[in-house]
Amino acid sequence: MTRLTTSAPPQTELKGGLAQVLLATIASTIGFWAWMSIAPLQRTYASEMGLDEGQISLMLATPVLVGALGRIVIGAMTDRFGGRKMFTLVLLLSAPAVLLVALAGSIQSFPLLIIAGFYLGVAGTIFAVGVPFSGAWFPPERRGFATGVFGMGMIGTAVSAMVTPRLAQDIGYLPTHLVIAGALVVMAAVVWFMMRESPAWEPNREKLVPKLIGALKLPVTWEMSFLYAIVFGGFVAFSTFLPKYLTTIYPNEVDVLGAGARTALFAAAAVIARPIGGVLADRFGPKVVSLTSLGGIVALAYIVGQQPPEGVVTGITFILMASAMGLGMGAVFAWIGPSTPKEKVGAVSGVVAAAGGLGGYFPPLVMGATYHPESGSYSLGLWLLVLVGAFALVVAGMLRDVGRKS
Repeated sequence: MTRLTTSAPPQTELKGGLAQVLLATIASTIGFWAWMSIAPLQRTYASEMGLDEGQISLMLATPVLVGALGRIVIGAMTDRFGGRKMFTLVLLLSAPAVLLVALAGSIQSFPLLIIAGFYLGVAGTIFAVGVPFSGAWFPPERRGFATGVFGMGMIGTAVSAMVTPRLAQDIGYLPTHLVIAGALVVMAAVVWFMMRESPAWEPNREKLVPKLIGALKLPVTWEMSFLYAIVFGGFVAFSTFLPKYLTTIYPNEVDVLGAGARTALFAAAAVIARPIGGVLADRFGPKVVSLTSLGGIVALAYIVGQQPPEGVVTGITFILMASAMGLGMGAVFAWIGPSTPKEKVGAVSGVVAAAGGLGGYFPPLVMGATYHPESGSYSLGLWLLVLVGAFALVVAGMLRDVGRKS
């Protein structure tokens, strides 16, 4: 893979970029909160609707699937219409989805909950808006930092895990979803009035299908899609399934609120590590950071598969695993910027982000399908993660690194 040079306006013209990226990060946080609003209440849905393992896995995975595939289109649309318009659109479209989830839960309708979860996936597409928007505010050698900071919007996953079950307990199920929907609408208004496009951004009016075909012709698209499916897909899968995993494997030690707190810590660790991964990739090159990330994921997934007693060991293991995933996320998107023509960054980012979401779609289904009720173990699913991660480690080692900052 060779480094492509892209022109950028003088640094003075990009003044205020960090504030704009932080605004995008807050918008992403609200979007991720909505996207992950079903998972923290999965035990409530399961008990009130009498769901089995397969139904629970489908319920958790459906928003992830739509959020993944939708990123392809949303990323390409961001190239054309810009981040301000697309952030506003995604946030406003997500609010009715949250209300539909509330209705499904209130009437205890599993089919409607699946439909609502499908629609809720729109909120997950917000990531594909922020990557090209944030990258355009910084010169190529600092885009790892920019996308890393924006990636901290994943903290919305931790917000959902920590806040959603507590709100449901304190103010009720329906009011909780009204709060989330209200936050989406308020954030959309803030974005519309306060966000502005980078002076370096130019609308790409190429039609969607040719644009996507052009992105798919680039080797970097496929290479980064595979790596991101492991690092981000693993993060999404664990963020979605961890409450279920903990309350199943450690039913006597972990309750719903405890599982939410542990999931929030998991998400927070990945969020903190992501910009660090981007900065390290800018400094040392994304390849070495990616290799470190994947090696950590493989080793830590093996430890989780041994099902150590709940406590300090499991806590540290999951936090380190999340950190390894966060480093990898920052490195992968730092790899995209200098390896992709400027006019295709949005389309490539959308495809790669979609691959990451798809990477998070299948593991909950696999975990549900491979669960062994007699032994109470998800070990087979975790072994699959070890094997796939090891293969990704080999693939990453074979790729050519992009230039690094001197």
